[in-house]
Amino acid sequence: MNNKKYTLVINPGATSTKAAIYEGETEIFTENLSHPIEEIQKFHEVADQFDYRKDAILDMVKRHGVGTDEIAVVMGRGGLTRPCESGCYRVNDLMKEECHAGIQGKHACNLGALISDAIAKEIGLDCAYIADPGIVDERPEYAKISGHPIFDLDPSHEGVIWHCLNQKMTAKLYARELGKHYEDLNLIIAHMGGGVSVGIHQHGRCVEVNRALCGLGAFSPTRCGSINASKLIEVATSGKYTEAQLKKIVTAEGGFVAYLGTNDAYEVEKKALAGDAKCQLLVDAFCYQVSLEISRLAAVVCGKVDAILLTGGIAYSKPWMQMITDRISWIAPVKVYKGENEMLALAICGKEILDGIAPKEYK
Repeated sequence: MNNKKYTLVINPGATSTKAAIYEGETEIFTENLSHPIEEIQKFHEVADQFDYRKDAILDMVKRHGVGTDEIAVVMGRGGLTRPCESGCYRVNDLMKEECHAGIQGKHACNLGALISDAIAKEIGLDCAYIADPGIVDERPEYAKISGHPIFDLDPSHEGVIWHCLNQKMTAKLYARELGKHYEDLNLIIAHMGGGVSVGIHQHGRCVEVNRALCGLGAFSPTRCGSINASKLIEVATSGKYTEAQLKKIVTAEGGFVAYLGTNDAYEVEKKALAGDAKCQLLVDAFCYQVSLEISRLAAVVCGKVDAILLTGGIAYSKPWMQMITDRISWIAPVKVYKGENEMLALAICGKEILDGIAPKEYK
């Protein structure tokens, strides 16, 4: 008798790994497995954390009394591979090779495919799967022109890096609430967490979105966002910083970290509400920049926007969401989706696999 009924979902982040068991779309349990910074710093490369995180996930499954013989499919968060189409993909050797190399960046998400596939094979499954990785690129060619050819991204291995999985899932949840399909709508979606990505979804495709990981769009708790190119050149040629240091400043030590010494948006909110003028200034600036990103995207669809959806961890802040809403509600109705829906998105893709919908092949 086949007792395989569960989907194991794995989503590695910088200092934690979210892991869950689903039955269809129903969450059985989920845990945020914390990885203390002193533990993470023991590993030279992100890929070196493989066994450490894999063992933590298997221990979690065992603690909750789920037998590995009950797991029918393993879904992982996609990594920073080459640009590809949206959809669900089978993890293959090429994907694993590129995740291990981190061809678009050394980020914990690269472990999603690697750990998922290893666990799948360890428990007797053929392979694992990923869905809507953060390197999905659905922009038209004219949207990829930078202004000078030496700054254009190489489409063979470079593209936008954004919160595709959560943005797509949030769009589908909104469409479901209306009794419509994602493909029926034009939606602007702002994901606000450790990074910020704002995309315009036109009839099922994200046709414009900022490159959130390394320096475009609004600043975030840890990232600089769009910065003055002349000033960047001046700093880069000053001799004070190495290339690695500058990349870290842009991707991990910008935003709230640079101005306030913290990446905790809730802490910034509390201090601002308590009267801290500097924190309030940064809150005002953050909400202003996110609003600008949303507003400029309305032009992509000639103002024909059905709704604006605000999501991510920062969406829990009612004052901040109100500040943004006040600036953008003239464009379209605004709805807030607190937190993110990445785990559910992966679980739904796992259900589709079990229902016989064929995955795509990464190549």
